[in-house]
Amino acid sequence: MSQSKKAVSRGKNKQASSSSRNLIVPVLAIAGWLTTILPNTAIAASYSNDYSVCAGRLLNVGVTAESASQGCAAALRPKDLAACVVSIKKQTQIAATDALSYCGKARRPQELATCVVGVSLSTKEEANPAVLDYCGRSLLPVRFGQCVVGLRSQIDIPPTQALDTCINANDSIVGASSLSAPTTIIPTGSNPSIETTPFPTQPIAPMQRGTN
Repeated sequence: MSQSKKAVSRGKNKQASSSSRNLIVPVLAIAGWLTTILPNTAIAASYSNDYSVCAGRLLNVGVTAESASQGCAAALRPKDLAACVVSIKKQTQIAATDALSYCGKARRPQELATCVVGVSLSTKEEANPAVLDYCGRSLLPVRFGQCVVGLRSQIDIPPTQALDTCINANDSIVGASSLSAPTTIIPTGSNPSIETTPFPTQPIAPMQRGTN
């Protein structure tokens, strides 16, 4: 091979080597960039989507973006909060924004929704503005709802009277015992059975006769 051909060959090899180095540098830079992003992506994916689900469901029933973001962010169980609002909105005439206010304050949002829906169906929507307040005040909302539904299924009394009667009795039960609330309200159209449990009694100590 002539000297000129060897020189040309060396020049081509140098150019190829230089081009390879120029390609490797950007590739390494991209690889380093991906290394910094992928852990963050993995962390984001590791979080549950409860807040996303909550916000999406609230927006779908007409809650404003601001109210949805504040409600979901403050909720201990965002999915339960959303389920409470959606259930009340779809099964009663109560506005989603009103439901959100009470569902956000409830210790057990789903029990609150069960109470509100059951009582609203029983009263034929006659006491809608008050139902949220009564169910929200009760510490045992499902039991309270059973009380209202049960009384009105057998006794012809106005909704407000049933609400007042049951909330007073409900408060007494909470103060006198530690009974747990039932899990469901009997569906509309059937006669619910209200379980009764005697209040705990304290043994009476025998009277001691005085001695002279």
